[in-house]
Amino acid sequence: MYIVSKYPHGTFSWADTSSTDLAASRQFYMSLFGWGIVDIPVGEGMTYSMFQHQGENVAALSEATPEAREQNIPSHWSCYVTVDDVDAILPVATANGGTVIFGPMDVFDSGRMAFVTDPTGAPLGLWQARNHIGAGIVNTVGAMCWNELLTKDAEAAQAFYGALFGWEFCVDENSYIRILNNGRNNGAMMQIDASMGEMPSMWQPYFTVADIDESISRAGELGATIIIPKTEAPGAGHFAYLADPAGAHLYIIQLIQAEAWVE
Repeated sequence: MYIVSKYPHGTFSWADTSSTDLAASRQFYMSLFGWGIVDIPVGEGMTYSMFQHQGENVAALSEATPEAREQNIPSHWSCYVTVDDVDAILPVATANGGTVIFGPMDVFDSGRMAFVTDPTGAPLGLWQARNHIGAGIVNTVGAMCWNELLTKDAEAAQAFYGALFGWEFCVDENSYIRILNNGRNNGAMMQIDASMGEMPSMWQPYFTVADIDESISRAGELGATIIIPKTEAPGAGHFAYLADPAGAHLYIIQLIQAEAWVE
């Protein structure tokens, strides 16, 4: 099964995108993934739009705030990790070199959240679920399946996240660092090297597609920029890295075998 009813502490559970071109982003994701959408008013003329797949919440979209525009913050995806107690974990983050940049705050009756940056500068959302657990479906076509950190200092990142969540790490022969949370695959991290230029440290989501070639072609037709073309991920499948029409970066991947969710 790929339906989720609860996420354990330390597990990636949600992703949303903040867009400087709301209409373009909305049309792009609905057309690329076949997602439905439900708009939720959140005050002051703003909406938080839930993308839906197979009747489940799968990701979300919001318009960049005036403050973000003033600071020239580009469109981007944000990743969230479920925690048992947001307030209790923030002192652990700061004690280990992280910075609290937002929150903690209640999000209506949906949950409680905060944003931190790790010591390498990557922002990450922390989510304490109430009525909204995060994605109701994962690891299948049209849903999020992976979260990956590109970091300027992989050693510092491992020390931080190990202390924060108790994550364990497994490094392969290509220096790809797989993350384990209580023995379950829970994303990965990679060291930023010279070939990546001035790329900042950041977390990014992967979404599963049925046919990578068809999806790359369709993404291009819809206005995406293909940054990394079809590439093999040995043992996993084939992926591509792209920027949506508003400039937010994400991965799409055709998996050899999706990992079913087991609670």
